[in-house]
Amino acid sequence: MISFNQNTEYDVICLGRSTVDIYSLDIGALENAVKFAKYLGGSPANTAVALSKLNLKVGFIGKVSDDGMGRFVKQYLDKQGIDVSHILTDKEGHKTAITIGEILEGGQCSCLMYRDNCADLYLNQSEIDAEYIRKSKALLVSGTSLSYSPAREAVIKAVGIAQDAGVKVIFDPDFREGTWSSKDIAGVYLLDQAVKSDIVISTKEEMAIIFKALFHNEPYCNEKIACYLLEKGCSLVNIKDGKSGSTVYSKEETVKSPSYHIDGVVKTFGAGDSYAAGFISALLMGKDLKFAQAQGAGAAAITIKGHSCSDASPSRDELNEFMATHELAWNR
Repeated sequence: MISFNQNTEYDVICLGRSTVDIYSLDIGALENAVKFAKYLGGSPANTAVALSKLNLKVGFIGKVSDDGMGRFVKQYLDKQGIDVSHILTDKEGHKTAITIGEILEGGQCSCLMYRDNCADLYLNQSEIDAEYIRKSKALLVSGTSLSYSPAREAVIKAVGIAQDAGVKVIFDPDFREGTWSSKDIAGVYLLDQAVKSDIVISTKEEMAIIFKALFHNEPYCNEKIACYLLEKGCSLVNIKDGKSGSTVYSKEETVKSPSYHIDGVVKTFGAGDSYAAGFISALLMGKDLKFAQAQGAGAAAITIKGHSCSDASPSRDELNEFMATHELAWNR
């Protein structure tokens, strides 16, 4: 089991994408929607909120626009109990990114991402505070910030600081179509960060991008990429496969865990962020992998029954109650 530094001020500091989600309140095609709701968005920001709602002490490193959208992001995170002292305001006119969400019947959904020259990608390495990172048990970074400079170099610097200080590095590839010029280029940078991380939490589709960067045209294999990353120094490789559950690889064991099958799914947005929060919080509590995977699955199941990503993630009491009253089930 992975061990963390004790007696730190923060449990987790998240770095990277903090944006605004605008989701349709009208079920159906986006072109027919007239009513929308505004929420916090961005995988690292959603994960930070989900971690805080599970009673962890969380900080955030990022950059937002100097306007109402940027202030909304910072104020929302602050209200959730997250330290926002290292969320900077862009003074060069770059805007906070926006995601427009279409929600269809039966939990189907899709999104349009507006990320051209967005503020979070202009976080500079000179703006990374080493002492801040050293105050945490773990640093969570996402792959989207590696897609563009100067944020790419900011991530590299932050990860180096964490490694030197014994702060565990958690990596979510967070691959989004259109934020990279190609999957091949994405794979190179995602692989480079994965081998520098202590914990990788990835979807199977994201891991396939990393796999191709390493093994090229070989048929994809969970075990092969996981073994490679473990040999390079990762402690845990968590590969998620939607309704089919997740598999976590360590040097000592491989643990497969199912998902929760629930009715009333509104959308799938945010499931991965809540899963990561549930999984990470369990590890910080000293729980075993099977419990950590179940807790991640429970947090994801609750989140997809709500309309948002951030608001819909569960509190500690809500998650405990859900897990006590629902059973995991393998997808058939």
